Amino acid sequence: MNDGFFRAAAATPAIRVADCRHNAEAVAELMEEAAARGVQAVVFPELCLTGYTCGDLFLQKPLLDAAERELAALIERTSGLPVLAAVGVPVPVNGALYNCAAVFCGGRLLGLSAKSCVPNYGEFYEARHFTPAPECVEVSFAGFSVPLGSSLLYRPEDWEDCAVGVEICEDLWSPEPPSTRLALAGATLILNLSASDEVIGKAAYRRELVSGQSARLLCGYVYADAGEGESTTDLVFSGHNLLAENGAVLAESEPFTTGLTQADLDLSRMAGERRRVTTWQGGKYTAARTISFPLPAAPFRLHRRVDPAPFVPKGETDLAARCEMILNLQAAGLKTRLSCAHASHVVVGVSGGLDSTLALLVCARAFDSLGLPREGILAVSMPGFGTTGRTKSNAQKLAELLGASFREVPIGESVRLHFADIGHDPEKRDVTYENAQARERTQVLMDLANENGGLVIGTGDLSELALGWATYNGDHMSMYGVNGSIPKTLVRHLVRYAAGKFGGELADVLLDVLDTPVSPELLPPSGDDIAQKTEDIVGPYELHDFFLYYLLRFGFGPGKIYRLALAAFDGVYDAATIKKWLSTFFRRFFAQQFKRSCLPDVPKVGTVALSPRGDWRMPSDASARLWLEEIEAL
Repeated sequence: MNDGFFRAAAATPAIRVADCRHNAEAVAELMEEAAARGVQAVVFPELCLTGYTCGDLFLQKPLLDAAERELAALIERTSGLPVLAAVGVPVPVNGALYNCAAVFCGGRLLGLSAKSCVPNYGEFYEARHFTPAPECVEVSFAGFSVPLGSSLLYRPEDWEDCAVGVEICEDLWSPEPPSTRLALAGATLILNLSASDEVIGKAAYRRELVSGQSARLLCGYVYADAGEGESTTDLVFSGHNLLAENGAVLAESEPFTTGLTQADLDLSRMAGERRRVTTWQGGKYTAARTISFPLPAAPFRLHRRVDPAPFVPKGETDLAARCEMILNLQAAGLKTRLSCAHASHVVVGVSGGLDSTLALLVCARAFDSLGLPREGILAVSMPGFGTTGRTKSNAQKLAELLGASFREVPIGESVRLHFADIGHDPEKRDVTYENAQARERTQVLMDLANENGGLVIGTGDLSELALGWATYNGDHMSMYGVNGSIPKTLVRHLVRYAAGKFGGELADVLLDVLDTPVSPELLPPSGDDIAQKTEDIVGPYELHDFFLYYLLRFGFGPGKIYRLALAAFDGVYDAATIKKWLSTFFRRFFAQQFKRSCLPDVPKVGTVALSPRGDWRMPSDASARLWLEEIEAL
């Protein structure tokens, strides 16, 4: 249902201290607005029906009676709204008073989740009035018989990956938040009703708490803060609302505002993460009481920014820092391999394309780190039937400007002799025509490495591995691959970063490499124009990298990836184009697994990788039928 997306909101009403009727009206209006926006769960601030700052008025029966009465009226008034609500209310039970979240939906009070950690320090004196939550007791309140406690779990019927837990303000700030136990019991969404006063520096700490807890618990976290109308006798409340998912803050209110702050949370992503992370101890906490309830939901248009380039960080500063780290990781991996192999030479096939350019830059960095002369890097240009003057020239200039040794070994005559040996017509421009060139180049590199006592450095990237866009035992093979866990969309930024760092003539060459169409250059060109453009054949790399990220990182199926792609590439690609290349991606991803099953060693630099020894173990003969049928049905 909705591909696992769940629309939630944190709401801060403008209240009046001790005016329960006014406050209930404010809550009802925000609930109605939330329903109109398609929100499925909305959480309000701590004790918002009375006001958090009532002080000793909490000991007054008229206030407590009014809160119960107005809650009952609120539940009745909003009975037709398909929204789960959590509203703060004081609840007296057997001589004790509990700070509770009244959780209700469809005209039914489901439970009273009580605050466990009652602060009594600094500006807080809640223990003067409230008792910490019991484990679970049955109470009668607002016309309903319901459980009250800290271990209640609310599970909407027919929502596979949605279970809601509730904690209140200080609970989150404690060493052992109730949300931890609730998440271990199955909660994928935590609601927090809060009245956290504002002081200098607290907003940043609060944001870190919320984002950090959502990351630790692999959950969605919705935090509603008290704001306008709370007493300012001693404190000021800013209504700082936050919605986070697995460490990322998706939405945040402006300080000193009221109203709704909403986001579309991906709860199926959280469930998938829990299945993937073997240290997640799901089901460990079994004492939680589960309350099921109906929550109808209609499909909605996703109001969530979906990044079209998930591998690429945003912002120039973050991007530069990430590029520097990746280059250091690549160089560190190669440095260790060279040291262990007692090698002072490497051989790199340079084509004037992006991948070989990045590999050469990494080699230079590794050699500098080892204190080895860059002359030990042998950059080999092997022009074939499709090589253009532009790429050949850039390959040579790049090697010379980096101080590497350069050698040109034309392969045309060798390949023609090979065609004669196997009886292949050179006018037949088929896969044999193309792959013979790739395999000849690999043989040249391997033999030169033997001659120089060095290692052949692989240049293929993650995107090519995913699509199988490599010749088996040709450019597919090396002695160490430095680019194998870096997608094409990120390769571009790494080369651009290097251009900015070097400047001068070297930057000019790097920028021209960036401007050159991606191509294997295996078919004769038309003049000096590249005949083969990879993205015309297999599809745009930005789409394939997007598909790859969500397939491997979160285990999403084609339908959900398709929906995300529609949002991410709105106005760039139409639905038919996305569906076409999605089918190509899955067909090739399954069919080409045999190439990934025997990959050279490759250093992992990001969260997505395809090493058969690490991140991705898949049988080479697995069927793609389920995935392709799902795409066909879109």
